[in-house]
Amino acid sequence: MSTDPDLLYSEEEEALRAAVRDLLTDHCDAAGVIARMESDAPHDLALWKSLTEGMGLAGLLVPEELGGQGATHREVAVVLEELGRAVAPVPYLTSAVVATEALLACGGEEAAGLLTRLASGRTVGALAVGLHTAPGGAVKAVRQDDGRLHGELTSIADAAVADVLLVPAEDGGLYAVDTSDAAVTVAAQVPLDLTRPPAKVVLDGAPGRRLGDAEPAVRRALRAGAGLLASEQLGVADWALTETVRYLKERKQFNRPVGGFQALKHRLAQLWLEVVSLRAAARGAADALATGRDVDVAVPVAQAYAAPVAVRATEEALQLHGGIGMTWEHPVHLHLKRAKADSIAYGTAGAHREALAELVDLRAP
Repeated sequence: MSTDPDLLYSEEEEALRAAVRDLLTDHCDAAGVIARMESDAPHDLALWKSLTEGMGLAGLLVPEELGGQGATHREVAVVLEELGRAVAPVPYLTSAVVATEALLACGGEEAAGLLTRLASGRTVGALAVGLHTAPGGAVKAVRQDDGRLHGELTSIADAAVADVLLVPAEDGGLYAVDTSDAAVTVAAQVPLDLTRPPAKVVLDGAPGRRLGDAEPAVRRALRAGAGLLASEQLGVADWALTETVRYLKERKQFNRPVGGFQALKHRLAQLWLEVVSLRAAARGAADALATGRDVDVAVPVAQAYAAPVAVRATEEALQLHGGIGMTWEHPVHLHLKRAKADSIAYGTAGAHREALAELVDLRAP
């Protein structure tokens, strides 16, 4: 019997995709997202409630006995593909994936209680580690003094809507900190990607509840974040390709569709090949995380490939949409900014190539 992974989508995964896409079509149209980016509240908490309380998607990775769905990373990857296509401004990757994975690594009653709250979607969590940090990378820790945390952390994605922060401390512990505490200050930072804004977090003697050891929890969380980010990048790239093909079929020049020009056909064909390869890499990473097989290879392979493809796909979309692609009203800029921001999230493509090289003892000079 073959032990090769089946990277095709199952019937259940396709049904999940259809349900999520229908919801996003009805409640996350491009005009609405762009309008939200001009407001003081970029996160769409109504959409978040529909995804979590309505569909139970925040608890996909949480065991059923803790109030979750007991699903796998493959199902989460499908959700992230659709969220990437819509550039949905919700804290799904940060709360339902990264923070959840950190808590799953901790064990204990405190972590279990938090997992139940995160699975319901009524509580949003965020790992207080810079979004740029690669799995195994250096993590900034805060000072812990008799259960009180002191320090400043930057580039914490979705911290503005987090109810609880998971904070690594210098004593080696991971602590839960409620953002409602007066000793916690969360200040927005200027983002490139307006749909996933980062923030600076200042802890001035904030009370923290120890959850477990920080190092294994952070490593597990960042590894899952990097692996499943590739599925979000796939969604971004696939939207860019699909919309560009549709536009070039409709746009006419010299009384013929622009898409009929040979040079543009070649560009689109090359992009299609890259997006198909990205799908294989992203599915490989999701399956590896779900099964625990070859994770140390599949995740960096996916991230090393995903970032440049997503960026190139959105850049091509911008160029091939011509003048309309340069307008604020067209959503291509949202996808380009998400692709650019994702390209440095959870480690750059270069950092993941270095991780792969280390596995075969091929170190950089």
